[in-house]
Amino acid sequence: MKVFLIAGEPSGDKLGAALMAGLKELAGDVEFLGIGGVAMTAEGLSSQFPMSELSIMGIAEVAPKYFHLKRRIRETAEAVIAANPDVLITIDSPDFCLRVAKIVKSEELEGRTFGHDIPTVHYVAPSVWAWRPKRATKMAQWIDNVLALLPFEPPYMEAAGMGCDFVGHPVVAEPVASEQEATAFRIQHAIGQGPLVLALPGSRRGEVTRLAERFEESLHRLQQQHPNMTVVLPVAQGVDSLVRELTTRWRIQPILIPADDAEQKRAAFRAADVALAASGTVSLELAASSTPMVIAYDMNWLSRILIGRLLKIDTVTLVNLVSDTRVVPEFLGADCTPEKITPALLATLADPTAQNEAMALTMERLGRGGEAPGLRAARAVLSALES
Repeated sequence: MKVFLIAGEPSGDKLGAALMAGLKELAGDVEFLGIGGVAMTAEGLSSQFPMSELSIMGIAEVAPKYFHLKRRIRETAEAVIAANPDVLITIDSPDFCLRVAKIVKSEELEGRTFGHDIPTVHYVAPSVWAWRPKRATKMAQWIDNVLALLPFEPPYMEAAGMGCDFVGHPVVAEPVASEQEATAFRIQHAIGQGPLVLALPGSRRGEVTRLAERFEESLHRLQQQHPNMTVVLPVAQGVDSLVRELTTRWRIQPILIPADDAEQKRAAFRAADVALAASGTVSLELAASSTPMVIAYDMNWLSRILIGRLLKIDTVTLVNLVSDTRVVPEFLGADCTPEKITPALLATLADPTAQNEAMALTMERLGRGGEAPGLRAARAVLSALES
């Protein structure tokens, strides 16, 4: 069996590696080609070019590399067509991956027409349930099957004309610290009986810059009610120096956890009494560790206006969406203010019961306790090819 995979981000690399391991377990002799990172390389992929070339976000970042990326799209499509694999699996990174799939499925490249139809599978459904629903219809022109991370996504993909399987979210397969490790963390950092608060202001420079001051003020106000509280800030990859610079001015100095210390980060998540976090998949990481949370997020004024008009949902927090509750407080855009955030932190600290129930339900619905997502994804791919 010959499989061509494309991943463009570290998160996609991890998904791809788990899928590759699953395919090897279920199908035996598999040849892997394509583009991936360290994790996929460890499973047997020789990347056509460094995955880091595709790990670009934002118009300002993409614009200078537009022609280079366009050339890479063409080169990748040519490689797929030349290899004629049993399946092309594209993993997230839709701006790159779906352009490759379009060329492959249209079977036209620089005036040449090809006489075969390569099955295509896209891993990670676009969030059409949140905004821009027409993306699914457009995607269905080039993608045959979708592997979804969230249990409510398949109907959206199927309505657009694609097959879709919910295969579980990778968060359920990530290690979680034990109570003993959480206790050891508190002892190591001399954290007393006061609340331990996690500060998670984002993983991108723009997010951290916009949110740092508001997070600091919210935490300072919280400290007025809990003078013996401790703040821990696990630093995200790529923003280490920025976070260290900004937090030197904070009135309550956080304990900083380096980005490469995954063990300490897991222990901090488990030990925390509450988290103040930027919006994103971090809410699922917190739920996996049973850490109650308050979500706060803002963006530049133009994006705030445009996305606000396009949103089709009343909450962006995944724990709320998956559990079908609204128990995690979120403060977005103009509501992202210390005056609103601090009372929510106080209320969550006082009674996290509803959140605890919603987080447990979320993990159950995402596949905790069942077959590993990578193996489920591999089984779905093989089933799609058979049918």
